[in-house]
Amino acid sequence: MTTTPFISRKGMTRRGMLGAALAAGAAVPLVATAGPAWAAAPATSFPAATRLTLPVPTGPYPVGTVQLHLVDRSRPDGIAGPGHFRELTASVWYPARDVQRYPVAPWMPAGAFQAFLDDAGFSDLASLGPLTAGHVGAPVRRSGQRLPVVVFSHGAHSHQADHTIVVQELASHGYAVVTVAHQYDTYTEFPDGRVAVPLRDRQAPTLPGDFAADLRFVLDCVEQLAAGCNPDVDRRELPAGLLGSLDPRRIGAFGWSKGGTATACATLADDRIRAGLSLDGPMQMNPPLAGDLDRPFMMMSAAFTRATDPEAAAFWSHLRGWRLNIQAQGAAHVSYGDNEALFPQVAKLYGWSGQQLQDAIGTLDPDQAVRIQQAYPLAFFDEHLRHHRGHLLDGPSPAFPAVTFLP
Repeated sequence: MTTTPFISRKGMTRRGMLGAALAAGAAVPLVATAGPAWAAAPATSFPAATRLTLPVPTGPYPVGTVQLHLVDRSRPDGIAGPGHFRELTASVWYPARDVQRYPVAPWMPAGAFQAFLDDAGFSDLASLGPLTAGHVGAPVRRSGQRLPVVVFSHGAHSHQADHTIVVQELASHGYAVVTVAHQYDTYTEFPDGRVAVPLRDRQAPTLPGDFAADLRFVLDCVEQLAAGCNPDVDRRELPAGLLGSLDPRRIGAFGWSKGGTATACATLADDRIRAGLSLDGPMQMNPPLAGDLDRPFMMMSAAFTRATDPEAAAFWSHLRGWRLNIQAQGAAHVSYGDNEALFPQVAKLYGWSGQQLQDAIGTLDPDQAVRIQQAYPLAFFDEHLRHHRGHLLDGPSPAFPAVTFLP
């Protein structure tokens, strides 16, 4: 594993990053936070057969995935130095035709996962990384219509896999989902083996507006794929059927925490995004919010509610089209992501108490939390990208008793 030379770990606390990156750090998108006391776990030996797992998606289609290496030549990279431009990794997830001969993708590439755990003080979990439902390079399932597209933006000090449950759920129901790793505020691994980690530098382009610019560049890449062109700078071979399979007229976006704020920024700025979804975004706009939004937007709140967060309330007041705000009772900031599935397993491995687990993921039942994040984003994009109207978004459902609809 080599660490990319233009990204530094200076100033990061290994033990504190569990709170910052896994448990609560993205709750404050521009400021790192210290981890909980139980983050400093001792080295532990686990059974050889142990591996963390993610829930299987519920859709009818198997899932394929492929990584892209992207460079935005319209944005010089002052951190990397002269002659360098904004460099990103992204992954496309999609319904697959045949997955039999294609390997299953890990949750994170090995080098990035190791760096992620090292900074969290959980190096002993490195061999337990979960596998996804995605099969690397599997051919795309083609039907009579092109695939609606959803782009995803992760939280602060996190990574593009932090909401894989939602991503692979959408793909299993026929969406192409593009996840982006926001350089300098993420853990990712480039094709040449460089591992990038979050950079603590006020000059680094890590504001929500920078994330939003990444999303808009990814939309350009989606349009290239739709037109039959490969945006990968290394010109690596793409899965069969991917070129020409995406529908640039049906694009949605969602993000978690700072990524939710970035989704709002990008949706306001770019009408190619037909519908936006924020998973507990704090809506700390930089630059400040300007203008109204007349396209559908949904907020799934937890820590950042309109009642307690003035920025979230201000953003809501600028929504002039279809809008919805829901909240799962007992949800913590991480409750709409993979941690709801992973932390209970980690708690068992380390022998955490029930209170310690609740400190990490809230009091919402983890199984219900997973079902909520599988059902509600899918219902939202089905309604506004596919015009498949269901009833889940109409009001409270007995299937999801924790979910309340905020007026």
